[in-house]
Amino acid sequence: MKKLVTACALLALAACSPKAEKAADKAPETAAKTAPAAPVTDAPAGTYTLDKTHASLVFRVNHLGLSNYTARFTKLDGELKFDPENPSASSVTATIDPRSIETDFPNREPDFDAELAGKSWLDAEQFPQITFRSTGVDLTGPNTARVTGDLELHGVTRPISFDVTFNGGYASFPPDTSGSRIGFSGRGTLNRSDFGVAYGIPPEGSTMGVGDLVEYQIEVEFVRPTDAPAAAAPAKK
Repeated sequence: MKKLVTACALLALAACSPKAEKAADKAPETAAKTAPAAPVTDAPAGTYTLDKTHASLVFRVNHLGLSNYTARFTKLDGELKFDPENPSASSVTATIDPRSIETDFPNREPDFDAELAGKSWLDAEQFPQITFRSTGVDLTGPNTARVTGDLELHGVTRPISFDVTFNGGYASFPPDTSGSRIGFSGRGTLNRSDFGVAYGIPPEGSTMGVGDLVEYQIEVEFVRPTDAPAAAAPAKK
């Protein structure tokens, strides 16, 4: 009988050990994990167009291992189908004119902007448009998402993805006569060699050239006229 009591006591102690407590603690954590909530905004659902006066696309590449050379594209356009209740159903398309590449040295000889838009680099004469069409939006937080889509650059189409922050928006604002407005910031990277733009990439183990990795930053605002027709309500499943 004494041995039986001792065995029961040992089993009770084992059940209350730190290991058992940790297992119990983990269960609520797993149950608490839920999908990120949609951003809070009174900007209505619908089709928005890019406000070109409040849009920028800046990129940088490593130069000789000494600096990150920075340039930009100045001619952009785009359209966003926005659904604040179900952001994952939103989609975006964008176009970029590669001839609008702009550095701080367009007047040097030879013209540096024209050189980068030329045959060795973007070959804008043969490929006069860069396009992006989203294929998915995955929420990563209350105001953040990962956007995936197909980028066509230099005649090559490949999937890319980048991180986006929803900065906010409004349905109307008296001084703003354009209508509803929303804004986003985006950051991402790509390898230019994936799109056939491999000129000047340094040999392996060297930095003597222009890097393959391109870092880009997007700042955009989209607008929707106040009198635009309301978006159709999504079908109920």
